[in-house]
Amino acid sequence: MTIKIGVSSCVIGDKVRFDSGHKRSHFVASELEPFVDFVSVCPEVGIGLPVPRPTIRLLDRGEPIGVRLVETKDADADYTEKMAKFSRDKAEHLSGLELCGYVVCAKSPTCGMERVKVYRESGYVASEKVGVGLYTQALMKRMPWLPIEEDGRLNDPILKENFVFRIFALRDFYDSVADGVTRHAIVAFHSRYKLVLMAHSPSDYKALGKFVADIANHDINEFFTEYRTRFMQAIAKRATRKNNTNVLMHLQGYFKRALDKQQKAELADLIHAYRKGTMPLLAPLTLINHHLNQNPDAYLQQQSYLHPYPDSLRLRYGL
Repeated sequence: MTIKIGVSSCVIGDKVRFDSGHKRSHFVASELEPFVDFVSVCPEVGIGLPVPRPTIRLLDRGEPIGVRLVETKDADADYTEKMAKFSRDKAEHLSGLELCGYVVCAKSPTCGMERVKVYRESGYVASEKVGVGLYTQALMKRMPWLPIEEDGRLNDPILKENFVFRIFALRDFYDSVADGVTRHAIVAFHSRYKLVLMAHSPSDYKALGKFVADIANHDINEFFTEYRTRFMQAIAKRATRKNNTNVLMHLQGYFKRALDKQQKAELADLIHAYRKGTMPLLAPLTLINHHLNQNPDAYLQQQSYLHPYPDSLRLRYGL
């Protein structure tokens, strides 16, 4: 199935910004592009604003009016209601497309995901206000399971890897139930992601395990909806070095009878080096995959932790 990704139009190079420019992300537009189909949206253009256009910003007008979306040099030019309606309608439409992720433009009063500046009437930034773009707010509210990331944050190798991993995991989830939402399909999917959950959130690993064990006592469609959100929010948590090490040691245990003394020592040394930060995660995983090829194990071979996305993306080199 196609991996559909929502994206701010300017991030893939479309010249739709206020100054007729763009904010093309090399990673998104070049490296990620071969694996996905983009669903491009510019909210400002979507509500009929021209290119070029006056700049807009979030303005806190106090109670009871609240935060408004207005032109920077003419606060009477207020686009709040128009943008809110467009955002709700677009989010509702996109929710039916099986989007697997969304890359938004940082700092934008419509698309920014965090730390968007909110101004006071005086012109100063309201420091106590943590702004989120109006359009992105609507996306988050309508699709709380959806991986959303800002273009700038994808320069961080850890954030980039986690975001891309969640994209492929969500596509895998949808593919798992493509022939119908069944208890068997969801249980099989969950089984493939047990090691992933151990690495990202041991507490969610336990909680979701109990939830899935009780699947027979739930309406399957309601279960699907709740599981999707809980699973996606669990894997949004960073997989720490400590948790990854625990998973690697767990994997090591599967080979205790298959490897000789020297092979066991080599694997243990690589896991220890990763734990100390002198080797990337890819090093012990490569050796584990090698041993798995030599000593097949049906349970391990279907674990998404070992092959979460195409190797050509080279995302685990920085972990």
